[in-house]
Amino acid sequence: MFPLAKTPSTSLSKYRSGPVARKNEARRPKVSLKRKTRNARARKLPASLEVRQSTVHGRGVYATDAIAKGKRIIEYTGQIVSWRQATPQADGPHTFLFGLTNGKDVIDPEIGGNEARWINHSCEPNCEAIEEGNRVFIYALRPLQSGEELFYDYGLEVDEPRTKKLEREYECRCGSSKCRGTLLGA
Repeated sequence: MFPLAKTPSTSLSKYRSGPVARKNEARRPKVSLKRKTRNARARKLPASLEVRQSTVHGRGVYATDAIAKGKRIIEYTGQIVSWRQATPQADGPHTFLFGLTNGKDVIDPEIGGNEARWINHSCEPNCEAIEEGNRVFIYALRPLQSGEELFYDYGLEVDEPRTKKLEREYECRCGSSKCRGTLLGA
């Protein structure tokens, strides 16, 4: 969904979902708190979700009730900043930054973010991230059962040549039969 060179399509299925990683950029200055963040109400975790230990990686977001296919589940919130203003965690493979399709800005959940940052990657996702304006929402790709962990395909992109070493640095642990072995986009 968030490649630097692609434009959004009117068809939801044409979006690629996930954060965009940037590597080897100059040191970023501290983030200004003057930029717009989502309101506090948007940051609340919906009653149908909970964050707990994931079997895939770290924390994960789980459905506590059944969720219908196509339902908007949660907004990925945080401060919208330029890549240059993004927190230093953008330099590593473990990032919560969510790149927007304009190629200039990211959503940084370190400031004003919510629990959507804990949704893990899978090469066989049950959710997708859809950019609507400068906001990102997570939608169910299929019906989800209570107790099921939410996943979307991060489809990470980096600003350097793709190598086997880089793919290992962004190793995938989803365990899906369709696993491509990396968080990097296909």
